[in-house]
Amino acid sequence: MASTALTLGTLPSGLVALPGVYQPQGDTCLLAHVLAQEDVGPGTDVLEIGTGTGALALHAARRGARVTAVDVSWRAVFTARLNAAGRRLPLRVLHGDFAARTVGSRFDLVLSNPPYVPAPGSVPSRGPERAWDAGPDGRGVIDRICERAPALLRPGGVLLMVHSGMCGAPETVDRLNAAGMAATVVARSMVPWGPVLRSRRAWLEKQGLAAEAEQWEELVVIRAQHL
Repeated sequence: MASTALTLGTLPSGLVALPGVYQPQGDTCLLAHVLAQEDVGPGTDVLEIGTGTGALALHAARRGARVTAVDVSWRAVFTARLNAAGRRLPLRVLHGDFAARTVGSRFDLVLSNPPYVPAPGSVPSRGPERAWDAGPDGRGVIDRICERAPALLRPGGVLLMVHSGMCGAPETVDRLNAAGMAATVVARSMVPWGPVLRSRRAWLEKQGLAAEAEQWEELVVIRAQHL
């Protein structure tokens, strides 16, 4: 599978972000590239888990979809609402845990750029690190999404999720397939290590999650369809 070049061209321009809110980066761009190829339009019900600035949610909303976005950070919720208002796009933005805020709801498309960076300790409950740190194997949120996805999707609905190859794309695919979905990796890209990975290089190497002197991280997008 060829690597996908990452640009901000498919994302809304001029997004604002309150301090501590995750801003669109390579992973957001890769997921936006895949989202652009999905059949999204009026009548499509979309959920974004972990919306941040709302970039991906607004990408779907401007194509006419009915979009619900969820984030555990109040700052992210305010940021996404502000960006939606500035573009006069309808966007329902909820605060809290995605599983609790979507009980009884089903969608045609679920998007997520979840926290996935491996880190010592458990998934943080506060602070900006919630946007990227996801426990020792980086799967603290990914696995919850895999488990919950079938209940969130209508028959034929699709999950699109981006994360680091460091977390194990095959495990994500296997978990989704075991949950009764048809999952595969549909996009890959290589990006240079950012400051978070560089700051914990010794720990990542000790855990066997990175090779010595490694400087590039693989990003993957998994597409899973509810059968």
